[in-house]
Order: sequence, then C-alpha cells, then structure tokens
Amino acid sequence: MPKTDAPAHTTVLFEGVSDRLAFEAVARRLGVVLDPETVALVDLGGITNLRRRLVGLRSGPIPTRVLGLYDGAERGYVVRVLADSGMLDTVLDPAAAGFFGCERDLEEEVIVAAGPDLVRNTLAARGELTRFEMFQGQPAQRARTVEAQLHRFAGTAAGRKARFAADIVDALPIERMPRPLVALLEAVLRDPQVEAPAPSAPVAK
Repeated sequence: MPKTDAPAHTTVLFEGVSDRLAFEAVARRLGVVLDPETVALVDLGGITNLRRRLVGLRSGPIPTRVLGLYDGAERGYVVRVLADSGMLDTVLDPAAAGFFGCERDLEEEVIVAAGPDLVRNTLAARGELTRFEMFQGQPAQRARTVEAQLHRFAGTAAGRKARFAADIVDALPIERMPRPLVALLEAVLRDPQVEAPAPSAPVAK
C-alpha cells in the first residue's frame, strides 16, 4: 500500500514504521485497498511528535480527518494531546477521536493473537529461528516466558522490529487479526469517501 506524508482526506498516524507495515498487512489480508489520494499513512518517528503533527494537520489548508494507533503506556499523553487539540472533550477515550490503543504495544498484540508456535514459524521463514533460540539461552532470558522472550527479541534489531508484526499478521488466520488494527481499519472505512468494503473478520480477543 503506498504511503505519503501529503495531507489527504484521512490521515492515519503511527508511532513508527513497524506499526504502519502491520496496518498495511491487515488491510491487505482483509482485502481492503486504501487509495493514497484519500488516505495518507504517516510515520510519526515517535509518539512525542504527535502534538506537532496534529497542529500541522489541523491548521493546514486541506481539511483532513486524523486517526491513529498508540501503545498502552502512552495513553495518558495521547489523551492530553487530543484534548488540547479539541479532538476530545468530556469523554477522555482516545477511541472516541479515532485513536486506538494496544494493550502494551503492537508486538505484544500480535504475539498474543498468534501464539508462540506461529511466531516461531515466522522467525523460521525469515531465517531467524536459530538466532532466537540462541537468544533464549542468554542468562537474562532463561526465566522469562517464551512470549516475553519473543517480545524482547522483536526489539533487539531495528530491521527485525520493522517487519516483526507485519510478518505475523501475514501468517495469522483472518479471524485472529489484532483488535486495535482492525478497529483502526474500520474507523478509516467509515469515511464515505474511502471506496473500500468494511472488513468482516471477527476481532481477536
């Protein structure tokens, strides 16, 4: 799915490239094609850039609806920024403004949705399973659950983190797509100017 930083009718903000790639993967798996002329997918380069980006988008010459994805730990910051920008009032729920939170982060969401065996299969497909097994043997990792080991391993290399969640989404059964990504996609598709069918896949619990 093409990405552009240019304002469009709907702009979707992601903390970084890994979240955007996973969102693109969910859209592709659910058969949704997002037109870059009406939907812009934007990497913030860190959640702390949210305020500046919102100010720019909301004061620009082209009206745009802004949606987004965030990690659970950043909820308080996201609420403050959205409230300060006038996108939230008395209901301090980012989802009311089209911003959807992961329980912890997107890597944890996909690991829970997939289960460790499927995640290990995606690592094997990328030629990284042996590296992960060596990582598991490190003293700091031995007492952790395999889910915690996978989560930590996902962030130990920039290139691995960028593709980790998207690779798992590509391998997931349709009915187990991560909840925040499905909710975000459904919010994008509620825009009448987006020409795409709404996904019908059940949301992963």
